Amino acid sequence: MNHEEHKVVSLINNDDSNNEDTTDSPSQPVTRDRKGIYLLPNLFTTGALFSGFYAVVAGMNGHFENAAIAIFVAMVLDGLDGRVARLTNTQSDFGAEYDSLADMVSFGVAPALVAFSWALQDLGKVGWVAAFVYCAGAALRLARFNTQLAVADKNFFTGLASPAAAAIVAGTVWVFSESGMPGREIAWLMAVVVPTAGLLMVSNFRYHSFKGLDLRGKVPFVAMLAVVFVFVVVSIDPAKVLLGVFVVYGLSGPCYEGWTKWKERRDS
Repeated sequence: MNHEEHKVVSLINNDDSNNEDTTDSPSQPVTRDRKGIYLLPNLFTTGALFSGFYAVVAGMNGHFENAAIAIFVAMVLDGLDGRVARLTNTQSDFGAEYDSLADMVSFGVAPALVAFSWALQDLGKVGWVAAFVYCAGAALRLARFNTQLAVADKNFFTGLASPAAAAIVAGTVWVFSESGMPGREIAWLMAVVVPTAGLLMVSNFRYHSFKGLDLRGKVPFVAMLAVVFVFVVVSIDPAKVLLGVFVVYGLSGPCYEGWTKWKERRDS
């Protein structure tokens, strides 16, 4: 074999060795793309879901004050997961669907069952119908919100948001159970409050969403003082203050609608 033939054979052998399958070699592991989820925002969603589930269990065991507080904790966590996702740019379709399902448990099923266990069960069929109206209203509210998300006005909600409706129901339970009043004594009041909150969720009343608040921008120093003042006021009597705030918010939709129609009639 001459020098040129030996060179050609060497090149062929080198090519064959380079083309060998090395995927099974432990020194050269294969990298595969795997789909995953964002952990941080879904941790907050899971916390909200856990709080809602805990509220149901606490209500079944007669710990109604703890159940009401757990629903408010779920509200805080639910408000954080979306903002954390936007701030960290970790939004995903999975997170949106997971959040919606968690909201149904925490702000649909949990308040209805807690109210039923505390007061409405003493009314028989009227009680469970009232609880079901609220639960169905929450489901319809979430379904409508998800289907209108792309075309809805970002500054307003159509219908009372489910966390606010849950706060009205849970706040009422919290205030009266904290004062030691048995639920059966105000069962008829709850039979009005619970379905009314459910109907407000599926109404066409407009509620301010407060999504325009810029949490990343700079604010005047007095704004920080206002935040401190809010915490001080809430700490005086959390149950009554929070219930009052959300009742006012719940009434703001019908009041805004009435004011708008009155203004249109006056201008026409």
